[in-house]
Amino acid sequence: MSATDHLVIFDTTLRDGEQSPGATMNKAEKLRIAKVLEKLRVDVIEAGFAIASQGDFEAVKSIAENIRESTVCSLARALDKDIDRAAEAIRPAERGRIHTFIATSPIHMKYKLQMEPEAVIEQAVRAVKRARGHVDDVEFSCEDAGRSELDFLCRIIEAAIAAGARTINIPDTVGYAIPEQFGDTIRQIMTRVPNADQAIFSVHCHNDLGLAVANSLAAVVQGARQVECTINGLGERAGNASLEEIVMAVRTRQDLFHLDTRIDTRHIVPASRLVSTITGFPVQPNKAIVGANAFAHESGIHQDGVLKHRETYEIMRAEDVGWHTNSLVLGKHSGRNAFRTRLLELGIQFETETELNEAFARFKALADLKHEIFDEDLQAIASDTRQKEEAGRYGLVCMRVCSETGVVPRSSITMTVDGKEHTVEAEGSGPVDATFKAIESLVDSGCTLQLYSVNAITSGTDAQGEVTVRLERGGRIVNGVGADTDIIIASAKAYIEALNLISREGIRQHPQIADV
Repeated sequence: MSATDHLVIFDTTLRDGEQSPGATMNKAEKLRIAKVLEKLRVDVIEAGFAIASQGDFEAVKSIAENIRESTVCSLARALDKDIDRAAEAIRPAERGRIHTFIATSPIHMKYKLQMEPEAVIEQAVRAVKRARGHVDDVEFSCEDAGRSELDFLCRIIEAAIAAGARTINIPDTVGYAIPEQFGDTIRQIMTRVPNADQAIFSVHCHNDLGLAVANSLAAVVQGARQVECTINGLGERAGNASLEEIVMAVRTRQDLFHLDTRIDTRHIVPASRLVSTITGFPVQPNKAIVGANAFAHESGIHQDGVLKHRETYEIMRAEDVGWHTNSLVLGKHSGRNAFRTRLLELGIQFETETELNEAFARFKALADLKHEIFDEDLQAIASDTRQKEEAGRYGLVCMRVCSETGVVPRSSITMTVDGKEHTVEAEGSGPVDATFKAIESLVDSGCTLQLYSVNAITSGTDAQGEVTVRLERGGRIVNGVGADTDIIIASAKAYIEALNLISREGIRQHPQIADV
C-alpha cells in the first residue's frame, strides 16, 4: 500500500479518551488496552500525557517497553519540560513519536495563552525543533484549529514543517466544525502551505455537535491521511471520532475514498468490550458497528430480506468486525489451559500465576452459577481479579441484605479499611441505597454520587450485572465498576472500587487548561 492510499489510524483512547470524566485508567489497564490496539494493528497509539503525573509517565513508558508493532506516542505542550518528559517516556519504544501542540485560535491565544500570534509561532517552532532533537517522528497540532484564522494556520503550519514536524494535526477541539466547511479548510491549507508535501495531514475531531466522524471523513476526502480517533468514540465532553466508524466507513466505501487502513477489523468488537469494561462506560445498543443491535433485525421485511440475501439490509458482515466472538467459548468443564488460551485470544494476560489462579477460581465459581460463559464474562472476571490484587484502602469481605415487602430494606456489610475489618449496618429506600449508606457510615468519604448505572453483561436472568458508580470529590471524578451475578454485591464492589480510586491518586494535570 503506497503513502497516498494508506489512511493512518492514530488511536488516542489512552490519552484523550481517558479525559472523559471518570474514565481514568491505571498502568495495567492502559497496557491491556494498548496490547489489544496493537493486535488491532493501529498505526499510532497515543499512550498518554507523560508530564501530567507520575502515573501517566509510567504508563507511557510501560507501553513503550511492550508494544513493538505500533508507534508509541506521548502528548506534550510546547514546553521544554513537557517535551523532555515525553522523550524520556517513549525512549524504550521500537518506534516513538512526540506530539506537541499549542493553541492557535484568537480566543485561546488571547485568553488562555495571553500571547501574541508571533510569539505563538516562535514557541511552536522551538518546541518542534526540541522534539526533533529527541526523535525523528514529530507531530504538531494547532489546538482549536476549527476556530483559528486560516491565514495564521497556514503560517504556523509552514513554520512547523520547516522546523521538522512530519505530521500536522488540524483538531476541531471544541466540535464546532461542519463537514463541508471543515473539508474545505483542509483543502485550502494543503493547497496554500508551500511545504505541505513534506508532511502527512491529520485531523482530530470532537463530537459536540455529533459530527466528529463526518468531519473526519470530509477531511479524508480532501487529502488528510491520518485520523485521530478512539475506541467507542470515548473522549471528553461528547467524545471523539469513533475508530470503528471511521475504519468501517472507509473499508465499506472504498468506491468513494480510494484508500484503506491496515486495521484488522476482526478485533474491533473485542477492543470495544475491553474499553467499555475498563472505563465503565457501557456501549449504547444502537451504536454503529459495536452496539448490541448493530446487526439485529426485528422488522419482518428486513428479516426476510437478510435470510434470502444478506446484502439486502446489511452492508457489512458481523463476523468481519468480531461479532463471531459472541459465541459460547467456555463452560464448567473447561480446563485451566483452555481458560488461559481464551484469555490470551482476548488480549488478557496476567503478570503472575497467582493472578491467573485467582481468575480461574472465579471462572469456576461463575460456571457453577450460570451454564454459559461468554467473552464479556471473562473480561469482567479479569477486571475484577486485577481490582482485588491491587492494594486499596477498602475491601469487601461479606454482606447481607434484607429486602421484603412492607419492611424497610437493611444492609449489613463487613469490609476492610487499611487492613482492619469492620461491620456496619444501615437502612435505605432500597437494598442498594442501604448498602451505600452502610459503607458511608464507616468511611465518611465526603463524595457525591453522580451516577449509578446497571448493565447486564450478557443475556439471560443468570447474567452477571455490571454496575458503574461515579463519585465526585473536590472536583475529581472517578468511575468504579463491579460485576457479579448478584446485583447488590456488584453495587458494593463498584462503590468500594470508586472509593479506592478517589483515595489513591491526586488530580491529574489537564493539557487543555494547564498554563503554557
